[in-house]
Amino acid sequence: MKTFHIPEFYRSQIISPIKELRRKNDKLKRDFSPTILDFGPVKFLIARHFGFCYGVENAIEIAYKAIADNPNKRIFLLSEMIHNPDVNRDLLSRGVRFLMETTGRQIIPWEELTPEDIVIVPAFGTTVEIQNRLQLLGIDAYKYDTTCPFVEKVWNRASQIGQKKYTIVVHGKPLHEETRATFSHSKENAPTVVVKNLKQAERLARYIIGEAAKDDFFEEFSGQYSVGFDPDQDLQRIGVVNQTTMLASDTQGIADYLKNVMINHYQLTPNEVENRFANTRDTLCYATNDNQDATYGLLTQEADFAVVAGGYNSSNTSHIVELCEQKLPTYFIESANKILSRQLITHYNLHTKKEETTENYIPQKEQVTIMLTCGASCPDAIIEGVLIRLLSFFPDAKPIEEVMRAFV
Repeated sequence: MKTFHIPEFYRSQIISPIKELRRKNDKLKRDFSPTILDFGPVKFLIARHFGFCYGVENAIEIAYKAIADNPNKRIFLLSEMIHNPDVNRDLLSRGVRFLMETTGRQIIPWEELTPEDIVIVPAFGTTVEIQNRLQLLGIDAYKYDTTCPFVEKVWNRASQIGQKKYTIVVHGKPLHEETRATFSHSKENAPTVVVKNLKQAERLARYIIGEAAKDDFFEEFSGQYSVGFDPDQDLQRIGVVNQTTMLASDTQGIADYLKNVMINHYQLTPNEVENRFANTRDTLCYATNDNQDATYGLLTQEADFAVVAGGYNSSNTSHIVELCEQKLPTYFIESANKILSRQLITHYNLHTKKEETTENYIPQKEQVTIMLTCGASCPDAIIEGVLIRLLSFFPDAKPIEEVMRAFV
């Protein structure tokens, strides 16, 4: 796999060597058990796979190249390049400005741009409408396009099956940048509808089998279907693609469910299934799968609590938090700065969408075991900072150099 040139301050002298050794010893990624760092009074279980993925490293390399290539030009990002506050803050500190919020709300009017300006497309990609808008302004939207190759793979697959007269069902969060971009590209080739979860897929099935009135569809899926969508005609042949950062098991569950709906409704034999339902299994993102499999591997172990680092608006990180919360106390933090002391930690509550502070999160016991992981947009340096901060609360812990000898 290609090696990317990213700033050294995103790497870690602790985490990066561990990941590299695991990669060399398990190139086929068959072992998702965690790495154990035993410091005596505290033990860390480090997920097998986490942190910057191929798409994120590609985006970071392109963004910093854009800055280096254009020292005397104005440089803009359509919105956050990735969902990590540290990366975005560093880009802003170098003079890059956001044109929009992640919701799509305009910050800087298009009219202020000139053909001399540089615009970076974020890793989530962007809509056809925005690409056309930039072209009209005389700006090359592809010169510094950091769209993840795996997002583009979803677009290409949607285009392929759309040309075969399938309607595209996008599993994703309707307001997420990536889902908005995928929806925009998909509707260029086929009728398209977005479902955010299995519950919505089950509602969609009622229109497939004729149990729900056509007119109700437009209210129930408001803002989630393409112009001219006809539920009577456009749900007879379907294929499912996904926002790449959704839980792979959820996407597969939705695809399997809708596939069975089509089989039962049309009484299909195995050889007839693809007449009504396209095979799109190959659109699931490898990094999302690996991070989630590594989390499942992590959760086979026992621990006192888990710390998951990443941006609070990161979809793939949120799903990791959801998995961890099912088993043990889990603290979702942006960085080590949220670890206030041995007694206090400030963390994000996915359910209330607010930060809160928890007391006495580290138990008083002979050996404390902590799970550590993060999402695909989080630098190794962030996890290192979290580990070192937590380790500082255990003065009798073994030196880092001693524990790391096994990995160098």
